Amino acid sequence: MVRLVTHNLLACHAKDCNTNNFPLVFQNVQLEIREAEFNPGFIQSFLPKIEWNALVKTAQELGDTSLPIDQPEMIDDELLKNLHHVLFEIHIVEGAMICPNCKHNYPISDGIPNMLLAEHEIA
Repeated sequence: MVRLVTHNLLACHAKDCNTNNFPLVFQNVQLEIREAEFNPGFIQSFLPKIEWNALVKTAQELGDTSLPIDQPEMIDDELLKNLHHVLFEIHIVEGAMICPNCKHNYPISDGIPNMLLAEHEIA
C-alpha cells in the first residue's frame, strides 16, 4: 500500500527530470484509513529522514491538517500520534502520483504504485 511514509521518499526518475521532481502530487486518489500499531520509538528514529514540508503539504492535500506547518523542536506524545496517523494509517488505494516537473503519471492500483519507466524514459 502507498502510505505517506513511503511517498515522502519517492521522487520522479524519468529521463532529464532532476529538478522540482519531489514530492510527487497525488491525483484522483481513493483513501482508506487503516489502524496500525503505534511505535513511538520508530517514529522518533525515522523523523530525521522525513522531508517535513513535503509531508505536511501532502497530508493537507489529502485532508489531514493535524501536523503543524513548521517542524517543532519538541516532540510530544500528541505530535507522535499525529505523525503515526499521517505516516502509517492513511493508505492510498487507487489514483496516481504526478511529477510536478515533467508531469509523468505513476498510477496506483490496489494500493501498489507503478514506478516503472518505459525504456525511452530511462536516463
